[in-house]
Amino acid sequence: MAATPRIVSLLPSATEIAVALGLGEVLVGRSHECDWPPEVAQLPALTATKIPKGMRSIKIDYTVKSIIESGLSAYTVDAERLRALRPDVILTQTQCAVCAVTPRDLEEALADWTGTRPLLLSLAPDTLADVWGDFARVAEATGRDAAPVVAALQARLAAIPQLAERPGVAAVEWIEPLMIAGNWIPELVEIAGGEPLLASAGQHSDFIKWEEVRAADPEVIVAMPCGFQVSRTLEEMPLLDALPGWSDIRAVRDGRVFVADGHHLYNRPGPRLVESAEALHAMIHGGDAHAGRYWTRYSASAARTGASHSGAQISRSGSSVSRAL
Repeated sequence: MAATPRIVSLLPSATEIAVALGLGEVLVGRSHECDWPPEVAQLPALTATKIPKGMRSIKIDYTVKSIIESGLSAYTVDAERLRALRPDVILTQTQCAVCAVTPRDLEEALADWTGTRPLLLSLAPDTLADVWGDFARVAEATGRDAAPVVAALQARLAAIPQLAERPGVAAVEWIEPLMIAGNWIPELVEIAGGEPLLASAGQHSDFIKWEEVRAADPEVIVAMPCGFQVSRTLEEMPLLDALPGWSDIRAVRDGRVFVADGHHLYNRPGPRLVESAEALHAMIHGGDAHAGRYWTRYSASAARTGASHSGAQISRSGSSVSRAL
């Protein structure tokens, strides 16, 4: 491995991990969705999605399922450009075939590789501990030390106040069809001072019947669809308004329904999970941490006036769609 390895990251969370570890200057390529920190936008994008923009979530779900069931990929990879960049390390993932490029999508590019093949490092976290482990794996592969970075992030999580009230929280990862967020999200809810409902830490997100949500009667609802920013999710929130008994849910009656940025925060298992927990605490217990930028309180009027397709990221279509096939 080169002393200053050339890195291509094809996963937004991996890009953020690499930058947090001080590897930003040796990143030479990215995925089309790697957009943080902003300076990575200057890097060549090596992937593209096959999912058309502007579709409703139900249509995205159907399209992605059709692609995966056909044995195809939801992404294309610019193999020629990737080879020209001569990376020493390629960061990707094996957790979800609809979230980002997988090693299978790189088979063509790697098959015709000349010279020393790059190290392919695939990440697949299910829990916060796995996320910290991915920091260590990326650091080990690139000659860095993850310990101080991880310790600083964990200290920020430990500083989030723990209050006596722990309301039940339903974290919605996809609106149509309805899905509750699993994996690391229940842990973030607990850290933020809530009780996660209808999902367990480390278990994949899964589709759920609306009747189960009604029966759980959450005190707080946070809509955080994978790949959607706040404005895009606001467009879909009327679908929840129209569900039978929506107005009878405690969270709705008490005005404790929120829309959060599932594209930049909650569905990126990297350093900004800390901001995700801080924002959750503000939503659950009252506060303004990251408000406006990454979350807003939901009302039907907000959905009518604030919705816009501008800047919407919809190529990631729900991090667990493929798991439910």
